[in-house]
Amino acid sequence: MAFARIAALLKERMGLDAESIGIASVERVVRARCAARGLEDEQAYWEQLNASEEELQELIEAIVIPETWFFRDPEAFAALVRVLAQEWLPKHPEERLRMLSLPCSTGEEPCSMAMSLLDAGFAAQRFYIDAIDISLRAIAYGERGIYGRNSFRAKDLGFRDRYFEPLEHGFRLSEGVRQQVRFRHGNLLANGWLHGAHGYNAIFCRNVLIYFDRPMQDRAIKVLATLLAPGGLLFVGPSETGLALDHGFVSAGIPLAFAFRRAEAAALEAGAPRKTSRAAIPTRPIDPFRPRKSVIAVQPRPKAEAPVEATPKDKSPMAAGHWIEEARRLANQGNLTEALRCCEQNSRDQPASAEVFYLMGMLQDAAGQVHKAAEHYRKALYLDPQHPEALVHLAVALQKEGDTRGAQRLLKRANRLSAIGEGKSGG
Repeated sequence: MAFARIAALLKERMGLDAESIGIASVERVVRARCAARGLEDEQAYWEQLNASEEELQELIEAIVIPETWFFRDPEAFAALVRVLAQEWLPKHPEERLRMLSLPCSTGEEPCSMAMSLLDAGFAAQRFYIDAIDISLRAIAYGERGIYGRNSFRAKDLGFRDRYFEPLEHGFRLSEGVRQQVRFRHGNLLANGWLHGAHGYNAIFCRNVLIYFDRPMQDRAIKVLATLLAPGGLLFVGPSETGLALDHGFVSAGIPLAFAFRRAEAAALEAGAPRKTSRAAIPTRPIDPFRPRKSVIAVQPRPKAEAPVEATPKDKSPMAAGHWIEEARRLANQGNLTEALRCCEQNSRDQPASAEVFYLMGMLQDAAGQVHKAAEHYRKALYLDPQHPEALVHLAVALQKEGDTRGAQRLLKRANRLSAIGEGKSGG
């Protein structure tokens, strides 16, 4: 059957497991391409695909649905800056940082990396970021540097005032950020696509491995391990942490960042075999730069008053959003117990919130309490059935507990919601 062969071709070329997005979705895209080409049936389209690399690229473009925004999962960017400032810079006073965003989609992720480092005081000449994606359209969009409102979903948009120029229908990224990012077309699974490339100090490869089957995931992780410098950080999506742990990586011990190091590098740095630690890195940075206001830490931080004591004895009222941000701040410092108390205090003082239950699930995940984490994700979804992150995290928890079928159902649901949201938001 032509559909099966087309699905197999997509898996070979881009790693896509058609079941991860639904066979019906692939069939719908193929039929649309048949109509665009004026072909009568899928068999004729199959023949067209085999005769034209250009049409294969068009099919890939139609399959890929960009779903990204600036400072998505801000803890990862905060962790990137802290680790580089504390660990890398003191040991490499003259060298240049090399970082990779793969897949980079339309550029929001690598540009967030650049803005994070610039905000932290890193000189432009001290780092660059390779941004690579299989989609030529996404690369062109990123190189253009003009973004619509859908790209700005972070709670704190102060970075937009500093690094973007408002236009009639969007925002243009500043040249100072754009020159730090080098966009390139590439395929993680293609032989020799980054021949000779290695030594990246940080790699962001988030939320793509979940679309591969296990053999393709194994292959991709091996490539990433080859590209990563000793002691470098690999950032993956929350639903991909198990893959990293299964392939010789260990947790970097930074709550909610989903950052990993190669096990042998981590052990060498520690001077002994290193366990998978949940403890955070020290929070007081070694600051070789003149500090500037940073937006990559979880925002907004509490003002200059004394820190809020998040315990049952604290009877002072606090807005729901303030409790959540205080809990995130504590989690970033590795203080999971106090962060959970913050969330529990919020639950006592405020009506039930999907966001609070989701955060509690994340904290339980970071503490290795998978069953409790799943319970909180379910509560979040009860209050907000379309909470995409809770769907993905619950899928991962179910997978860890052995419920593969349930995990797959949730991932498909999350993918459908993502596709619907992108269609409504436009560009």
